Amino acid sequence: MSGYARNSKLAAYQSVSTHGSVAGADPHRLVLMLMDGALERLALARGCLEQRPRGYLGRKAQLLSQSMRIVGELRGSLNMAEGGELARNLSELYEYMLRQLLRANADNNAGCIAEVMGLLGEIRSAWIAIGPEVRRQEQGRVAAG
Repeated sequence: MSGYARNSKLAAYQSVSTHGSVAGADPHRLVLMLMDGALERLALARGCLEQRPRGYLGRKAQLLSQSMRIVGELRGSLNMAEGGELARNLSELYEYMLRQLLRANADNNAGCIAEVMGLLGEIRSAWIAIGPEVRRQEQGRVAAG
């Protein structure tokens, strides 16, 4: 089997696997999947800058653009009406991350990517920690409905 065919089959499997995971995911899990996707792309973009493989600038720009779309989606998913100060603070933090990713792309600055990865990693850890509480609340709503 050629490398192309193997990669093509792997990509198809990953696509089906990802779509299946999204279809069955609760809102908490979907946000976690977005964070994981952004962190994965950021790690790859950082690797492009640090290792400089052939075509790295285009790949880095593509990965950072995808990461920025995900961070923008995370920011857009905030419930500003009910989230109060926490939602406002997260919105400002996501906006800062977007500026840092723009800077990383323009200046080829792996340090900016690392900073965003650290910030997003901290948010991800907190999101995981609240997961059990979110699920309990959701189960309570379903049982009451």
